[in-house]
Amino acid sequence: MKINELYDLNYTIAKDYLSKFEYPWQALAGIKDFIIELGKSLDKNEYKEIKKNVWVHESAKIFDSAYLGSPCIIGKNVEVRHCAFIRGSALVGDNSVVGNSVELKNVIIFNNVEVPHYNYVGDSILGYRSHMGAGSITSNVKSDRTLVVIHGESNIETNIKKVGAFLGDFVEVGCNSVLNPGTVIGKNTTVYPLSSVRGVIPANSIYKNGKIVNKR
Repeated sequence: MKINELYDLNYTIAKDYLSKFEYPWQALAGIKDFIIELGKSLDKNEYKEIKKNVWVHESAKIFDSAYLGSPCIIGKNVEVRHCAFIRGSALVGDNSVVGNSVELKNVIIFNNVEVPHYNYVGDSILGYRSHMGAGSITSNVKSDRTLVVIHGESNIETNIKKVGAFLGDFVEVGCNSVLNPGTVIGKNTTVYPLSSVRGVIPANSIYKNGKIVNKR
């Protein structure tokens, strides 16, 4: 569940920022300030500040109906589709897709990530080439509003009320799945559609009907 186990940091411009932390949820509180400072340093020949603290790469395709809230950075060759709602504090990596009616809030999205259809991703980090199927969402607040605990081999108190999910590189999440608060999914793992996932799911595994098996 550590950052260096989940992610290859060479696939995000947040590399230096994320390298400061041991666990991914530790990075959530500072995403907003990080994006604002990073945006100021971007190459002005490639990135245009279309409004205060909103930077968009010249090659990105932004549909007219999409909303880009401050602060955010939209990377190279990103496609932000019809009615996408980027509330703010969102870093969207190169070659990624933010699809129809997708909502993003306080997230770091690595390069080549797809959240293409009706997804909610909040207070989360999505690793390189991860993919969330249509209708799959991150739930970032517990129903009783208590602080989120990461449930693994041992339980870790985050001392944070809003914690979504942390997808390692090459994770596949099936359609209409719910990733409950504090879910951590290891690299190369597949989650079957209609799953309700919580806790730590190991790398190189398959999650189906609440059971975890190793990939062959």
